[in-house]
Amino acid sequence: MMTGGENLTTAGRIAASIGQRIITGALPPDAPLRQDHVAREFHSSHVPVREAFRQLEAQHLVVAAPRRGVRVAPLDISSVREIAEMRAALEVIALRNAALRLTSTHLARIELAVIEGDNAETLQDFETANRAFHHELVAPCAMPRLLASLGALQLANSRLVFAMARSAGWRPRPNQDHRLILQSLRARNIDQACNLLARHIQTIERLALPSPCQG
Repeated sequence: MMTGGENLTTAGRIAASIGQRIITGALPPDAPLRQDHVAREFHSSHVPVREAFRQLEAQHLVVAAPRRGVRVAPLDISSVREIAEMRAALEVIALRNAALRLTSTHLARIELAVIEGDNAETLQDFETANRAFHHELVAPCAMPRLLASLGALQLANSRLVFAMARSAGWRPRPNQDHRLILQSLRARNIDQACNLLARHIQTIERLALPSPCQG
């Protein structure tokens, strides 16, 4: 019989595995997730599967609806806009609080993420470095609930990165926005860093949404 701790461990493992498939596009938007199929795949009972679905829903990766069950969350225009606007608002709040606590060690971690992103040779490596950059940027803010929300939004953002790469292609290139944000933080210009961050996050919305001439 599984204990509560074992249930949570199994649920986390299931959520991580399915979440990665959703992020990379292996599971497309609106794909159904059957509780019995998932339980069979992971050799588990339905209890941790239900908990995994709850975790994925909190991360904006799946949606649950009456009579439709659990499905992969959509990546439509409204979803893209919502993710970008929420991140732009919340990440700036986190950065303003984090900037007051940034040490040379924190700045070194941010710079390492920038370097790893610039040196990434695969989309997977770039996405990992990009997620690390945004995490390290706000980690010192000492606001755990805000950081948890941002972590979920960043996962949703990672889906956009993979989706856009599939449709438009991806090639290694330096991320100038990241470097400018880091430079502003080193200069203790917090307002400039926050403005650059908001603009940077909103860029993905402009890239992901069709232009007026595209309809």
